[in-house]
Amino acid sequence: MKGLRQLTWLLLLCFSQVHANPAQDQDAQAAKALLEKALAYYQSNGDKAFAAFSRQGEFIDQDRYVFVVDTQGVLLASGGPSSALIGRDVSEVLGPDLRQSFKDALKVPEGQGIQQADYRWQNWNDGKVEHKHVFYQRVGERILAVGYYLPRATPEQARALRNKAVNALIKDEAGTLKAINSLQGGFLQDDLYVFVVDLNTGRYVAHGTNLRLINTDFAKIKDPDGKPVGEPILKMMTEQDQGEYKYRWKNPVTDKVENKHAYIRKSGHFMVAVGYYSP
Repeated sequence: MKGLRQLTWLLLLCFSQVHANPAQDQDAQAAKALLEKALAYYQSNGDKAFAAFSRQGEFIDQDRYVFVVDTQGVLLASGGPSSALIGRDVSEVLGPDLRQSFKDALKVPEGQGIQQADYRWQNWNDGKVEHKHVFYQRVGERILAVGYYLPRATPEQARALRNKAVNALIKDEAGTLKAINSLQGGFLQDDLYVFVVDLNTGRYVAHGTNLRLINTDFAKIKDPDGKPVGEPILKMMTEQDQGEYKYRWKNPVTDKVENKHAYIRKSGHFMVAVGYYSP
C-alpha cells in the first residue's frame, strides 16, 4: 500500500496548477505532438482509444507515453509504469492537499486547450525520480496527458534556487547551512545544488552534494583539468555583489564532467552559488 500511495501521489501531483514557460526543446515538442495525436485519436474513437494508449505501439515514444484519468480520479489508460493502477480510483489514497490540487485542475473549463504542469516521477529507464513536465487537456470527463523528463535544470531555476538560499540565510543562518549540508529544505533539486563560502575565511561552510569540501580552502579549488575556479570567483566577489562564472565540473546526476554556469551572490559575509549544467 505504501508503494501504491507514493505512485498515486506522484501521478496526481501533475494536475496541480503549476504552469511553466513553454519549453522549446525537442522533448517538449515531441511530448506535445504525442498528446495532440492522442487527442485526435480519442476524438475519433472515444473510450475505445484506451486500449491503444495502454499497449506498446504508436502512443509510446521512448520514455513519453499517454495516460488518461477521469474526473472521478480513476486511471483509465497508461502506456507507462502506472498501468498497474488502471481501473483504480486513485483519488481514494490522496491526502487532502492533493485532492484539492486535483479539484483545481478540474476547474479548467473544457475547450481551454492544452495545459501544462510540473511534477516528479520515477523514470522507468533509469529508476531515478526526476523532474517531469506534462502537457494535458480535458475532454469531457477525461483528462489526457503526456509528460517528458527534465533531467537538466534551466538558468531560471538555478537563479531561483540561489535566491531562495540567500533569503533563507538572512532568516536563519545556522538552520539554512545545516539544511543544505543535510540535503533538506529543497536545496538539492535534480542537478541543481547550493554551495556557500564564508568570505571571511575563504572556506566552504555548506555544499549540496560533497560534504568533503566543507572547511576546505575555496581559493584552491580547480576544475578536473586543473584550471583555477575558486580564485577567480573570489576575486570577482571583491569587485561586485553578484555575478556569473563558467567552468567545468562533475554533474551529480549524469556523473560526467560537464560545462557549468554558476550564478553567484553575496549575502552578508557569505558567498552563495548555484549553477546549471550543459553537456
